[in-house]
Amino acid sequence: MASFEKALEENPAPKRLGDVRLRYEPGRLLGESLPPSFLRRQLPGTCLVLAALCTAGAVVGVLLGSAHEAVPPTALALGTAALALVGYALRLEGQLGRRRFVLHFPSERLRVEQLRWAPGATRTEWVPFDEVSAVEIVERAPKRYALVVAWRPGGEQETRRAVLVEHIGATEEEALFRVWRLLHNAFGLRGAGLA
Repeated sequence: MASFEKALEENPAPKRLGDVRLRYEPGRLLGESLPPSFLRRQLPGTCLVLAALCTAGAVVGVLLGSAHEAVPPTALALGTAALALVGYALRLEGQLGRRRFVLHFPSERLRVEQLRWAPGATRTEWVPFDEVSAVEIVERAPKRYALVVAWRPGGEQETRRAVLVEHIGATEEEALFRVWRLLHNAFGLRGAGLA
């Protein structure tokens, strides 16, 4: 593994790929997703405020509705909109979680982390290099890619996957293939050529 580390020092990884900032420190390669923009961080809260307003409007609509109508159509529409806004806010909040990965060359292990805003919600997995079965380039949309690592923990049949890099554009193809080859070589997978 020392020769791989030396090769990485002489031919460093790109500083950034997709939504991840890459950095090499002696003995490890770190990748961390960039924080979302201020507006994107505020969007789930804004949706919840709008949902609360819709809920208040639905309650007022029910209270002011006529006695012969069970639920006025306006109140029903506002209640449905409130539910949709809460669901959308939860979906947006789930997308705000950041990712981090670290290749530890001395211990030959990959650490994959899903960083969450809630205390204790961060999920960390340690993957020995020997358990990694593939590093995949996945096309998310035309000319938009993600870099995914696949492994089988403890020789199990079930393959697990983790996204390392997301939102890779067409202009980053050279850097994408360079990082893909680097990871392939680090994990000892065949068929990648030299990084």
